Amino acid sequence: MCGIVAYIGKKEAYPILINGLKRLEYRGYDSAGVAMLNAKNELNVYKTKGKVSDLVSFASGKDISGNIGIAHTRWATHGEPNDINAHPHLSRSGNLALIHNGIIENYLTIKKELENRGYKFKSSTDTEVLVNLIEEVQLTQNVDLFEATRIALNHVNGAYAIVLIEKGHPDTLIAARKGSPMVIGIGKGEYFIASDATPIVGQTSQVVYIENEEVVKVKLGEDLKLKTIDDVEMTPYIQELQLNLESIEKGGFEHFMLKEIYEQPTTVRDTMRGRLHPESGTIRLGGIFDYEKKILNARNIIIVACGTSWHAGLVGSYLIELYAGIRVKVEYASEFRYRTPVIFPDDVVIAISQSGETADTLAAIEIAKEKGATVLGICNVIGSSISRATDAGIYTHAGPEIGVASTKAFTAQVAVLTMMAIHLAELNGHLPKSRVAELIHELDLIPEKIQTTLERSTIVKEIAEEMKECHNAIYLGRLQNFPVALEGALKLKEISYIHAEGYPAAEMKHGPIALIDKDMPVIFIATNKSTYEKVVSNVQEVKARHGKIISVVTEGDVLVKEMSDYVIEIPDTECTYAPLLATIPLQLLAYYIAVKRGCNVDQPRNLAKSVTVE
Repeated sequence: MCGIVAYIGKKEAYPILINGLKRLEYRGYDSAGVAMLNAKNELNVYKTKGKVSDLVSFASGKDISGNIGIAHTRWATHGEPNDINAHPHLSRSGNLALIHNGIIENYLTIKKELENRGYKFKSSTDTEVLVNLIEEVQLTQNVDLFEATRIALNHVNGAYAIVLIEKGHPDTLIAARKGSPMVIGIGKGEYFIASDATPIVGQTSQVVYIENEEVVKVKLGEDLKLKTIDDVEMTPYIQELQLNLESIEKGGFEHFMLKEIYEQPTTVRDTMRGRLHPESGTIRLGGIFDYEKKILNARNIIIVACGTSWHAGLVGSYLIELYAGIRVKVEYASEFRYRTPVIFPDDVVIAISQSGETADTLAAIEIAKEKGATVLGICNVIGSSISRATDAGIYTHAGPEIGVASTKAFTAQVAVLTMMAIHLAELNGHLPKSRVAELIHELDLIPEKIQTTLERSTIVKEIAEEMKECHNAIYLGRLQNFPVALEGALKLKEISYIHAEGYPAAEMKHGPIALIDKDMPVIFIATNKSTYEKVVSNVQEVKARHGKIISVVTEGDVLVKEMSDYVIEIPDTECTYAPLLATIPLQLLAYYIAVKRGCNVDQPRNLAKSVTVE
């Protein structure tokens, strides 16, 4: 969740570190800091509460020289966000500086032991404990920093991605990871280390993804030295970085979130490209080709995910059961990992994650593998931990998503699950070929219809003006539109800080109706033809209680439109495809409300993009 960037080479480190932190700020923005080793062997550390811009102001006029440095932007876990708890953290001697993503679960036990040995701590962080543990091992066992780090990490429980810099060693950085991602960029006479590839883009195209429980020594003039914490030497696998600079810039939009909302016609098309074949009425999903029989013969399909990805999984469950007739269960990965889940060897588990690094989802994958199930992944980041941990999977090809509130990743995930549902129906004959061909033809039109939806959503700004002062909102939908209601409510909560809840429309009478009055906006997703009359009844019930009715309807709608205070029309499509369209105006609604309330849209409080801790 925090952001790491480090550099060693012939250039001045500070500008590279600051530029990298700015690109990584979506991962954490409670505090930021840098540590550089200058030509005099002085380790200069500057850190402050706030954003990267605050760090730049704080370091202005100070010694920021040096060709080696580490930097960090923090999302607080242990200790409040303040100057003291900000990274980097120094060891007791001041010889070591460390930056850290993740959580050391047994840090209190280690801290107590170090205190018994005379150590005193300035911060409330687990990170300061870790850097002192490494130094203690270095001193007591008389080993170099690489070996001390490896040994120390054998005594650590939890997740981490760390980078260390040491006085007297201006040519060396030490890094390690478990649970939290880390990538090393290899340039000409220089190295870059980061928690994801965004700071490396434009610097080099050659990267090495560090695996779990690996420690790496990055030394100028030498090849990377890689070991497991169990002292097994590994050979680094160098890959081509598949990311471009343009994709992580705003492109003229005021916020990344708005840019990413408007990218969805393209990202959904890219996700379907090469997989959807309307001319032949077929779908080909190469990533899971070898596992198709296992999926078709699965006792259960179990989808595990968190947050927005869980909502996408819910949409997928409706479609797979409807089209392919295969039973699907959708589980919160964060709950799944602590239950005693009943998993059979002939089950198929599908893990969904935008980043491919979600800690709870990775833990759920490990449980499923231990039980012998086949595990497939749906994620957006090539080379991510989930893509490596699963047996096979499908990339969404949505491109980098910088805005913390997920938008284009959701529609890309739903597009993948829709293709999977139709393809399974195609394979097992649950639907006639003519119906499969119809579904494929209509799915091929969805990117164009998303574009139309964006163009028709100008009324959303007017609705946002009406809603900007509200304190609560209810989102209602039926069947596959129920997850859309959940997702719409989540977006509003995440970026505007307005309390909102999503419900199946029929559940309104079982409690939430008590909340409805003239000040309560109720957003209906009323596009499902099979339950349309039921939704009309729900709208009437809200109207009778003077609730403010905002409806997302199919173009040409009459009944709901007449009863609503505001209406957003989306193009007509298959009922099951409505989530791909109806989600768009709800994303825009949350965005414009947040802007009108003066909220930080791309970096909402208390949230970070990649949730790599529990």
